[in-house]
Amino acid sequence: MQSPTLSISAKIFHQPIFQCLLLIVSFGVLPGVLNGQNLPLDDSNPNVLFIAIDDLNDWLGVMGGHPDAITPHMDKLAASGILFQNAHCQAPLCGPSRASIMTGLRPSTTGIYGMVDDNKIKLDNPATADIIFLPEYFKQQGYHTMGIGKLFHHHAPEGLFDESGGRARGFGPLPEERFVWDGFGGENYGRTSTDWGAFPTKDSLMPDYQSVQWAAERLGRDYDQPFFLAVGFLRPHVPLYVPQPWFDLYPTEKLSLPSYRADDLTDVPPVAHKINDLPMMPSTEWAIKSGSWDEIIQAYLACVSFVDYQVGQLLESLKKSAYADNTIIVLWSDHGYRLGEKGTFAKHALWEEATHTPLIFSGPNIPAGKVVDEPVELLSLYPTLLELAGLPAYERNEGRSLVSLIQGPSNDEDWSAVTTFGRNNHAVRTKNFRYIHYEDGGEELYDHTTDPQEWNNLASQVKYQSQKEKLSKYLPSTNVPWNTHSSYTFQPYFVEQKARESEN
Repeated sequence: MQSPTLSISAKIFHQPIFQCLLLIVSFGVLPGVLNGQNLPLDDSNPNVLFIAIDDLNDWLGVMGGHPDAITPHMDKLAASGILFQNAHCQAPLCGPSRASIMTGLRPSTTGIYGMVDDNKIKLDNPATADIIFLPEYFKQQGYHTMGIGKLFHHHAPEGLFDESGGRARGFGPLPEERFVWDGFGGENYGRTSTDWGAFPTKDSLMPDYQSVQWAAERLGRDYDQPFFLAVGFLRPHVPLYVPQPWFDLYPTEKLSLPSYRADDLTDVPPVAHKINDLPMMPSTEWAIKSGSWDEIIQAYLACVSFVDYQVGQLLESLKKSAYADNTIIVLWSDHGYRLGEKGTFAKHALWEEATHTPLIFSGPNIPAGKVVDEPVELLSLYPTLLELAGLPAYERNEGRSLVSLIQGPSNDEDWSAVTTFGRNNHAVRTKNFRYIHYEDGGEELYDHTTDPQEWNNLASQVKYQSQKEKLSKYLPSTNVPWNTHSSYTFQPYFVEQKARESEN
């Protein structure tokens, strides 16, 4: 396998002087500067390369989420365009997060708070019955649409793409037996796929490798219309399995561990503990006592570097194609992931590590080397891509286009991001604060200027009451009941919440 032999050169990308150089070097395109006119500036509509990565948090070199992360290809992509450093998901769970991105609607509008079959997003749901999915909109506007891998919860609704490569079942390949973690949480809990170790023997056995080959072949074709090509990567979603050379990039004795306090959750409301009740997942205390924490970090980082290399191969195929100069690239992840922060190894929370996600745009007429610190939402993907592609706005979108932030310097507009987990549980992220409001009135408030780890809940302090009132204005006014076809049986809280609604 060629890729891990690049580990030494990959580390060079994290040197300050190289980072500065990257800010003026674009990936295969010469970026223009937006001038406030309607986009695009060319005569023809640009293509779109839509890259979705599963469970990728902010552990990219360019984002600084972990000091040891080796991600030269995504770093280079960010240097060629715009990194939204403070992007957040609409739900810290893949099913509702992806449904929100693809419909352009909030979970609180659709009632899709849990998992949902791709083919049932529009079924028995007045909010989505006649919605136009994001790729579907491009298709209606004359684009040739193609997709492979995990894009919606599984892959995509039947017939959505002109060409579909489907998706490998599950998150394999899998060894005959798990290496470390059995994944059972007990009665009333689902079983997690969480496990870690070196497997299989080579990259070509991984579905993400195969997805890139499928996409690369299509980038080598001739098209008489613009295309929308979506590629959904599975890693670093658990199980944390990739071939051994990726593990070799990260010797455990040299790894940094995330910040952690054993008493971190003593000041959060009871409902937060119910949502965080995840016995099927390794706890941080278990990881410390067993000596496994650094091994889990190693495995996650190995998976991140693996998928980074696959992204690099995809981008190299675009660079060599006839479409390098006229393709918008967007890269995003469906939510963040906790690696020991807040006591466990999981997403499933309204705290920073679970909601914070990469979001990168690059391509024609997009400035290079720009970092935006305003809080933004993944809900903005849909309207932003339409505006960048020069297509008519879709009036049903609840998200806000990011083109004004792409066009010029950060402005004084009021930007915020809202994440929802279950009905009427919301987190509001502004530039300096995170405010969480639960269904029973429980609250959390964190000041990110002094407490980026969110260790000190300020919600009960009188001097912050006016700040809470200001932040509460961002909470969604619409909070519809759970949709019939959406559920989450992984742990009791969400089962009980949906059952309560059925009784009322």
